[in-house]
Amino acid sequence: MSFSWRYVVRPDGSFSRMGNVDGSLDNYSDVDLARLDAARSTDKGEEEEKPARPSCSRCGGDLLLDWHGPWGTGVWMELCPACDADRPAARAFIRWHRDPDRDPKVLQRLFEDWETETMHAQGWSRAAEPEAPPAPPVHPRLVPRGQG
Repeated sequence: MSFSWRYVVRPDGSFSRMGNVDGSLDNYSDVDLARLDAARSTDKGEEEEKPARPSCSRCGGDLLLDWHGPWGTGVWMELCPACDADRPAARAFIRWHRDPDRDPKVLQRLFEDWETETMHAQGWSRAAEPEAPPAPPVHPRLVPRGQG
């Protein structure tokens, strides 16, 4: 089973993500995903007006993003323009968020870089992707007769 994320970026730069298990969302366009996200939000009974953004736990300023860290870590991540501007991945994410011509296609990479950077500051590190096992060597004795 493979798992990846599909992202829906709203005009204000806010976004949501949906689990793309075994490529289940690959055939959906970004417009279709936006409709699904809107329907999901309506199903939850969310109000049309967004609540005010939460305050930064470090400086009290407005956050651009607060997000639950990877499952099982218990870490809440905050993206604060004042506190995080000196961190490279956070700074790139802040610039993207503030850019009215932002490219939604780069969100996944920006988010993953920011998540990695933020979790690293909390003492966590991202595990390396497992390598595919090498193909077994073809042993001459196992080649069918007449082909070797």
